[in-house]
Amino acid sequence: MKLPSHKLITTQSDWQLCLEELQAESRLAIDLEANSMYAYREEICLIQITIPGKDYIIDPLGVPDPGGLGAIIQDPTVEKVFHAAEYDLMLLKRQFGWQLHNLFDTMWAARILGYQRYGLASMLETVFGIQLDKKYQKSNWCRRPLSPEQLVYAQLDTHHLLQLRDHLEKELEAAGRLEEAAETFADQTHVKLSNNTFDPDYDFWSVSGAYDLTRQQQAVLKALAIYRDREAHARNRPLFKIFHDKTLIELAQTTPSSISALRDVYGMSAGQTRRYGRQLLNTIAEALNAPYPPFPPRPERPPEAAMHRFDKLHTWRKNKASKRGVESDVIISKDALWAIALKNPQDEAELAQIKEIGPWRHKTYAKDILAVLRKR
Repeated sequence: MKLPSHKLITTQSDWQLCLEELQAESRLAIDLEANSMYAYREEICLIQITIPGKDYIIDPLGVPDPGGLGAIIQDPTVEKVFHAAEYDLMLLKRQFGWQLHNLFDTMWAARILGYQRYGLASMLETVFGIQLDKKYQKSNWCRRPLSPEQLVYAQLDTHHLLQLRDHLEKELEAAGRLEEAAETFADQTHVKLSNNTFDPDYDFWSVSGAYDLTRQQQAVLKALAIYRDREAHARNRPLFKIFHDKTLIELAQTTPSSISALRDVYGMSAGQTRRYGRQLLNTIAEALNAPYPPFPPRPERPPEAAMHRFDKLHTWRKNKASKRGVESDVIISKDALWAIALKNPQDEAELAQIKEIGPWRHKTYAKDILAVLRKR
């Protein structure tokens, strides 16, 4: 498949010329490439944008101030077309503080229509017979220079997206699903940013197997997790590229006291043993005399009645989705089910006050939901 040439934007002056063209458009297809597998905290490494007849690839490392794009992202009169927008929208919000308005998400459109395979590559092959090469999917997109093949791969993430959007819109209209899709797209723009700051007192509890250790081993695990985070931050590497979680657990269980014993631990390569061995041994030795770490605060348990209502609503959602041939969260989100279960609305007016539902879902499912809540 021969693609038209793309325009790589690597300077602030080139960006200003690109921005003038983007500002004249009523819709854009957008995708991002980040380096989550290669950095302690991911950052946006490329921004791909397609408008009719042109593909742009913007390098945020060369254009550190993409001023003007934020206004487009936040402009409710300009439609932004993404495929699986959630992660990209979190990146835009975290890195630039941008809140997107007016989204068309081709992945969600496909899910609403009941497509069973809705990754971009699958969608392009199913709808247009276009096959994408996934060879560069796990590239380190912040490493420079990028190869011509990597740039073509990046270009393909948006090149067909406007065409795919138009095809899916026609399917949504034929299926009577446009209003549902619009509500879903609007819901997807309300991304929640997780707190990605390392908490030395409690983050180690998320390591699988932490609760199965003895109290002394848990103290060792905490110290190892703090050491791993410090090394990852200093080297700008993701945690798993310093040590796997399973390695931390085995170190905490066996508490090795010699370099030779370290070599027998799962995941400890010769290079890791040379680089980290002495510090690991010191960390373990000190932690063996450390006080036991406090357990994390327990999340507040919902009332039993609310949990019972949630279970009934969950079953209703599953059955509804099965009959329609879609996945359960297409019908209504889990957050909405919990909001309903906790507030236990008694009529349609009370149900309408629950913001997680939305007007279309209220109109479509209110009677069903209230009937489920009234069942003993």
